Amino acid sequence: MGGRSRTRARRVAEIGAVGIDQELVRRRWSRRARVLTAATGVLLAGAGAYAGTNWVVGLNGGSSAQGQSATISNLTITAVSSPSPTNLLYPGGTGDVVVTITNPNPYPVTITAVQLPANTSYAGGYSNSSLSTPQTGCLAATPSGVTWNYATASSGTSHTLTTALTVAANGDAGNPLTVTFTGDASMALSAPAACVNTYFSMPSFTGVTATGGAATATSSPATDSWTS
Repeated sequence: MGGRSRTRARRVAEIGAVGIDQELVRRRWSRRARVLTAATGVLLAGAGAYAGTNWVVGLNGGSSAQGQSATISNLTITAVSSPSPTNLLYPGGTGDVVVTITNPNPYPVTITAVQLPANTSYAGGYSNSSLSTPQTGCLAATPSGVTWNYATASSGTSHTLTTALTVAANGDAGNPLTVTFTGDASMALSAPAACVNTYFSMPSFTGVTATGGAATATSSPATDSWTS
């Protein structure tokens, strides 16, 4: 009897050990399953967020958006001394005029023609290139005899440029645009001797023919003219 009891005790102990091992294995697989299920759920949820469905959504009629057009601001043309004119004035001859054109608009502006004052509007003479010291004896009122070439007795006549000039949008390269108008100033044969070696501030343009809109900007400095 004692031997049988000891045998049963060993079997019970073995069965108990196996049960404990099986329980540990079950718990480990249970934890793995929960982790895998959670990860799969995340993947499925992520896929569901981007996947198309059979629920097609349309658009209400009249759906729209708002835009706004820019304003229009005038150009400014200013006399400058650089680059220096190649063709200089003399009595009975023509010379170059150098200007900068500033465009304050947020889009390019293309100029195709200029409007000139009458040929009785004369340039004022100055002894320095900054046009700050008037040249005695060579003033607009003297007169200096210097006018815009091809100006007529009528103010506001329009003169087409040989090549259209496009001034870049405000803030872009090429704005202001420096332009040399070749041979577009004229000096009368009667110009005073005091106008020798003088810088001239040309009379103001009366207008330009220009339009705003997308276009390739003219590289600065540029050369242009009107020939009639």
